[in-house]
Amino acid sequence: MNIPLTIEGVRASLSKKEFSIEELVSEYLERINANRDLNAFITISEERAFGQAKNLDLSKSLAGVVVAHKDLFLTKGIKTTAASKVLESFVPEYSATVVSRMEEAGAIMIGKANCDAWAHGASGENSDFGPTKNPWNKDYVSGGSSSGSAAAVAAGLSLVSTGTDTGGSIRNPANFCGVVGLKPTYGAVSRYGIIAMASSLDSPGCFAHTVEDVEKIFNFIKGPDGFDSTVKELQSFKPKSKMKIGVPKEYFIEGIDKEVEKSVLQAIQVFKRSGVELVDISLPHTKYSIDVYYIVQPAEVSSNLGRYDGIRYGNGRESFGEEAVRRIMLGTYVLSAGYYDAYYLKAQKVRSLLIKDFDQAFQKVDAIIAPVMPTSAFKLGEKAADPLQMYLADIFTSSANLAGIPGIAIPSGFDAKGLPLGFQLLGSRFSEPILFELGKTYQKITGYKPQLAK
Repeated sequence: MNIPLTIEGVRASLSKKEFSIEELVSEYLERINANRDLNAFITISEERAFGQAKNLDLSKSLAGVVVAHKDLFLTKGIKTTAASKVLESFVPEYSATVVSRMEEAGAIMIGKANCDAWAHGASGENSDFGPTKNPWNKDYVSGGSSSGSAAAVAAGLSLVSTGTDTGGSIRNPANFCGVVGLKPTYGAVSRYGIIAMASSLDSPGCFAHTVEDVEKIFNFIKGPDGFDSTVKELQSFKPKSKMKIGVPKEYFIEGIDKEVEKSVLQAIQVFKRSGVELVDISLPHTKYSIDVYYIVQPAEVSSNLGRYDGIRYGNGRESFGEEAVRRIMLGTYVLSAGYYDAYYLKAQKVRSLLIKDFDQAFQKVDAIIAPVMPTSAFKLGEKAADPLQMYLADIFTSSANLAGIPGIAIPSGFDAKGLPLGFQLLGSRFSEPILFELGKTYQKITGYKPQLAK
């Protein structure tokens, strides 16, 4: 069965009765079963999906949109593990706000997507249930931490999916798997019901094949819910007649793969042809972002994972994986007496300088273009034994989380190995509409047509 790769296409096919909702769900389940070796899912919610399909109101805006939720999102009555053996049998009593809002709009949950355990990772290899493989080449990683979410969309196992981005965990796998991934502004989407990694950095977002579709999903999941006090109401947006995109010199550094750099420079030329003004800018404190991130993030991780003591729910702390233990120990160290001022407090001061860099840049430009990752996807196991090399993978993505600004990863082609390439657009706080406008312009000018990994 040929399922369209956009929300509009699926809804049109349902309206024309080209297939029924039940047939749609069956097709996705068959694809999932045929692609078990990708390991994109931890739990398949077949009964839930057919139950939703049976009673679905086709007038709802997301009716027929099949979604895979990252296994950090609580789903009432459906197992939620955070890809960790600590929670391997945990079944929540309520659903996350993002999950509830998508279900209310008619979306059908097909399952819970694999990820790095507790969202600790940049490759998808840290899941306690095995790594997610890249649908374009199964010898390669799919990116992390939202590995299964990106792989599921890229392979056609789900039309859209959800994820969380703490230091690049949506944009990274979107880039490696050749799909669109949105990291919203911190405070645009409620974190209620999502297992926390680092509370001041986590941003729930989504994956789809087109910018238009991530925009549609974002418009359903955004806004206050009464449970997350950091969430703000977004203001309406009026498109500008002339946009300006900043090109930061600090993101085009020695060590970046030549094919990645070329792909981003080609995207810059596309925007130039569209009438966008390109402006050279500087973000001088970018070089400190990875250092700051790997002090602030483990500190918050050590605090958040303290609740998993095996007393109230879940298994004991001996079930934590190697990476979780590493981050707990690192975070506890930088928060300990005698080291708090030297590391954590200093990192927060430099974080303020990073935010100031972006604030100053956005006084000159409407958005910033940059690479997502220094390379295309790397081979499974290539960096697994070297945590420092894996941490450095966040070099282009972590600054957006430290500053709380939105970012969107957009595919732009393939490298010589046939692996996806792309770029990211970053905006000022709550400027998602600007990023959507620019992203849709890029996909329109390039004649982008979504395709499934083969």
